[in-house]
Amino acid sequence: MADLTQVTDATFDQEVLQSDLPVLVDFWATWCGPCYMVAPIVEELAQEYEGRLKVTKLDVDSNPATAAKYGIFSIPSILLFKEGKVAIQIVGAMPKKHFIEKLDAFL
Repeated sequence: MADLTQVTDATFDQEVLQSDLPVLVDFWATWCGPCYMVAPIVEELAQEYEGRLKVTKLDVDSNPATAAKYGIFSIPSILLFKEGKVAIQIVGAMPKKHFIEKLDAFL
């Protein structure tokens, strides 16, 4: 199983912006019901795209600076960073097919 890296305000630049691979960041919170609906999809994507994509999670309550920097007002928000810039932003619980279509266009 692919390992989901938990990123924080302190580790975000190193883990996400400076990554050689594109990075998918799942902005979530423990109280967010739709976040729990998306979590299994994010885990499956981590497995299916292993070696081509790094998949991370960021708790917005514990890491408000990064969430604010990227204008995260609704969660779940899934952002794909490529070469340190946001390439895709998906807000809300979406079916897996939607994620795959978006990712395949950029990978």
